[in-house]
Amino acid sequence: MKKYIVETYYTCTFKTVHTLNNLDDAELSKIDKRTDGDVEVIDVKLNNRKTKKIGGKKEEKRNDTKVDNVLPKNVINKINDLEKNQIDNTPNLKIKNNARFKMPDRRKGYIQKAQIGDHKVYLHTGEYDDGKIGEIFIDTNKEGELVKAMMNNFAIAISLGLQYGVPLEEYVDAFIDTKFEPSGNVIGNDRIISASSILDYVFRELAISYLGKEELAHTPSIANAKNLDIENGEDKFLKIVKNITSKGFVRSNYEEKLVDLSDVRINLKTKN
Repeated sequence: MKKYIVETYYTCTFKTVHTLNNLDDAELSKIDKRTDGDVEVIDVKLNNRKTKKIGGKKEEKRNDTKVDNVLPKNVINKINDLEKNQIDNTPNLKIKNNARFKMPDRRKGYIQKAQIGDHKVYLHTGEYDDGKIGEIFIDTNKEGELVKAMMNNFAIAISLGLQYGVPLEEYVDAFIDTKFEPSGNVIGNDRIISASSILDYVFRELAISYLGKEELAHTPSIANAKNLDIENGEDKFLKIVKNITSKGFVRSNYEEKLVDLSDVRINLKTKN
């Protein structure tokens, strides 16, 4: 194990109260040289920006004699007590997580074509090997170059957030029921009948396909209410199908999408 020494910095705010006999320039010029004032500590804060780790070098002794000579002992004791309380009450420093789960080069996903009013929308998705969504692309027609560029960059921002660990539920809660044109009836999607905007349609579709939120769908699910997550009763062939099939395409209804070929016979006889 590596041992680190953390060097912490604190910002101390205090005030010195002096009693003046006469309020004139002569008395004010002597304030800096007076040592009889009452020092009151206002606040002690941990400075996270200057806090750093020190490793591999011996810690140098800090020269605090100047501070000890300037401040009275009771003030130094107050500062030490506040520092102890600040350390005890301060949570652990959060380390920024820069881990990005990049998409595989060859990935699963599906394309959903739909029409909102007079506008066609193509939703492309990309999935990880375990079926979780990792990227989206949104294509539209009858839109200007500015709107298309904004939609493309918006999809890139959502994809980066998903790859850095932002839950899909957060995006669904943020963009569901947003209202702007185009809006109206939806044609081409079997679960969504109408949408108040393109973003409302996109994240409603993603919530149904990847999160199983049936309450956001306008039509009931055709699939039977079966728990496919039970490992004990799950068929080995069904596990293989899950690994190679897009979760968003079948909407987790793997058994209903399978075709039974047990009664199909193939004649393999060849002519001599």
